Amino acid sequence: MVNKKTNWPVTILLILGSLLVLFPIYLTLSVALKTPQEMAESLLALPLGLHFENFGRAIEMTNFFNALANSAFITVFAVVFTLLTNSLVAYAIARNMHKKFYKFLYYYLVSAMFVPFPIIMLPIVKQTSQWGMDNLVGLIFLYIVYGLAFNVFLYVGFIKSIPKELEEAAIVDGASTWTVFWKVIFPLLAPMNATVGIFTTLWAWNDFMLPLVIISDQDLATLPLVQYIFQGQFSTDYNLAFASYLMALLPLIVVYIFAQNWIIAGVTKGAIK
Repeated sequence: MVNKKTNWPVTILLILGSLLVLFPIYLTLSVALKTPQEMAESLLALPLGLHFENFGRAIEMTNFFNALANSAFITVFAVVFTLLTNSLVAYAIARNMHKKFYKFLYYYLVSAMFVPFPIIMLPIVKQTSQWGMDNLVGLIFLYIVYGLAFNVFLYVGFIKSIPKELEEAAIVDGASTWTVFWKVIFPLLAPMNATVGIFTTLWAWNDFMLPLVIISDQDLATLPLVQYIFQGQFSTDYNLAFASYLMALLPLIVVYIFAQNWIIAGVTKGAIK
């Protein structure tokens, strides 16, 4: 039997890393459940009682459920249409990379990942306003388009690993290119669809900058934007602020916990193929 020695440097680093992650979570929960008096006495101490009324007041002050509905609407439709459209674009590019036009198109799209958003922010604001896209539908469209660069990079790498013989067999049986994609290729993209879907969900739900510059109607505000709009009201009552932050973060934390394996596996497959 082989005796394995404990790697203390690695163990210590893991413990420190865990503490760095868990401490902000503890602080958020603790402050959200305290009264202002308890927080003034000791920020780090456990709350003396569970003051869940903080969440009710935060919901009322931020119109939380309206913002939640807006964020959910944007996220769901952005994910669905991103999967449908971005996978199609990537399939066309991946199967035609031997042609100069498609190779140029691939590198052109991927290069968009290196363009900072502030550079194109003002033209986008002006254009969306002129076209009447300064609303939730306009935001969904922008998420689909701006996610194209990274998603094509992932999809193309994965599609190249799928044998072309599967498509050739389907074509011999009389299937059209459209049928081949939806009946043969798209089901095989399930791991990558899950990865792209999760990344798009995290982005659309948590994004602050696009809603800030696009949305002008307060009734269309998303959860991150609501936190910013009501920051003045929370300036003297951090208990309500942290309660609101926690409610906004909780759905995504749950999604990430259950989907982290898909994220890691999908990115690995897309990067090494």
